[in-house]
Amino acid sequence: MQTVLFHSTIFGPIRSRRLGVSLGVNLTPDDGKICTFDCLYCEAGFNAQGPGTTGFAPRERVARLLESRLRNMSEAGEPLDVITFSGNGEPTLHPDFGGVIDDTLRLRDRYYPSAKVSVLSNSTRLDRPDVEEALRKVDNNILKLDSALTATMRAIDRPTQPSFTSEKAIDWLCRFKGQCIVQTMFLRGEYEGVRIDNTTPEEVDALIEAYRRIQPREIMIYSIDRQTPAQGLEKVSREELEEIARRISLATDIKVQVA
Repeated sequence: MQTVLFHSTIFGPIRSRRLGVSLGVNLTPDDGKICTFDCLYCEAGFNAQGPGTTGFAPRERVARLLESRLRNMSEAGEPLDVITFSGNGEPTLHPDFGGVIDDTLRLRDRYYPSAKVSVLSNSTRLDRPDVEEALRKVDNNILKLDSALTATMRAIDRPTQPSFTSEKAIDWLCRFKGQCIVQTMFLRGEYEGVRIDNTTPEEVDALIEAYRRIQPREIMIYSIDRQTPAQGLEKVSREELEEIARRISLATDIKVQVA
C-alpha cells in the first residue's frame, strides 16, 4: 500500500510546479497520516495506513527545526521562494496551528523576508475562528475545492465528516474573497465501480458559479502528477486543462493558473 511521503517535520527544499523553490513543513506525523479527507489521489496514501506513533510536531520543535534549516540555507546562499505547509495530512488539524504560523512568519522575516508563506488546506476546518485568523496572515492561503457538487466531492475527496458538503465549503471560502487562492484537482476514472469525472460541462459550470461567489485572488487547476493510492484514475491532459482554464477565466475574469 502506498504510504506517507514525508518522514520529517521540515523537508526540501523542492521545486514545486506551482510555487517555485519550496521548503516544506509537515505538521502531521512523520510515520502516519491524519487528515479530514481521504482523497483517492492523495500522494501520501489512504488514511487506512493509520496515524503512526509520532503525533503532531510540537510548536517549539517546529520553530527550532525551521530556524535551523533557514539559517543554514541563508548562510549557504541558497534561494527560497516559499515556505509551504502540506505534509502527510491536513495542517490546520495541528492543535497550535495559529502559533506555528506566527513563529513561521517571524522566522521568514528574519532569514528570507522576500519568501512567501503558503498553506495548502482542504477547506474542512474553515469554520474554526482560530484557523481562519491564522490563514488570513499567510501570503498564499491555498484552499481546496475539487467539486462544487457534493456527490462528486464526496466521491473524490471522501471527507471523514459525513456532514461536510461542497455548499458548506463554498460558504466558508466566500469569507476570504481576495485573501485566498482556490485549488481544484481535475481527474476522471473509476473507483469501486463508481465512475468519477469532474471535467464534465455540468461540473465545470458548477465550479464557475462557485468561483464567481468566492472571488478568490487566483484559481489553480491541475491534475494527477504522481502515483495515486486508488487505481483506475486518469490524468487530464495539459491541453484539456488549458481549455477548462480558458472557460473559467472568460466566465469569471479571475486569473487561472494551470499547473
